[in-house]
Amino acid sequence: MAQLGWGAIGGGAVLAGRPYAITGRPVGTALICLGALCLAAPAMADQSIPAADNGTVACIASAKDLTRISLAGDQFASVSKISTGNPAEDFKIVNEPVRGDIYLSVPDGFARPNLSFFGTTRKGYVYKFVCQVRGNDAEQVFVTNTAIKAEAARDWEVRSSPEDSAVRLAQAMYRSETIEGFEVRSDVLEPVTVGKLEVQQVGEYRGADLKGLVLRVRNTGRDALPLDENMLAAKGAVAFMTPVSELAPGQAAAVYLIQSNGGR
Repeated sequence: MAQLGWGAIGGGAVLAGRPYAITGRPVGTALICLGALCLAAPAMADQSIPAADNGTVACIASAKDLTRISLAGDQFASVSKISTGNPAEDFKIVNEPVRGDIYLSVPDGFARPNLSFFGTTRKGYVYKFVCQVRGNDAEQVFVTNTAIKAEAARDWEVRSSPEDSAVRLAQAMYRSETIEGFEVRSDVLEPVTVGKLEVQQVGEYRGADLKGLVLRVRNTGRDALPLDENMLAAKGAVAFMTPVSELAPGQAAAVYLIQSNGGR
């Protein structure tokens, strides 16, 4: 699929780049779009599933191969399931001790459409797993509990002073890097107007006690404007960082705003 995608993009670029090819340019554009779709849709996608303590994890288990289930930031301690006494209806679970993952397998002729079991983790969380049984290829399931992320963020913030935490978070935002314990969101919100400035949130880093906002700020006025911390920083702001101190007319720049999680 990837080879088809790159081939379509390459051929499309050649056709679209011909200045006098009236019919070739639309065809080239279509090929580029086709190639992008091929690259954007992987043939096999791993399952990434959010979970909460005592919650249900709905997933897919392979009917012919192994299914691996891995816990982000945690490990399986034990699993509990019912044995039917019928070998054709009993599935197997193997706990891999090094990483703490589990592997599922079903026997040939497994007739049940679903399998279910409970898993207890080393951090004390309990999940109910309900998996549809289908497909011939191996499956991978990655389970993420947001409470573990919040716990990691809180530990990181406790080990650091508020000033150090804000600086490290701002640096990660500036470099577009992930940071331990913080959930990174790239949702783009509708712009709002603050005086002559157009302000648009283009990203968010959310931890236990701190959150960071990535803002795109543009000067819509006719005169140069200073980037005023008091104008842009909302209630609960801990730190404010921007690579420029002033915006020329029409100029845009990024602003990195650190807030306490109770800030609005």
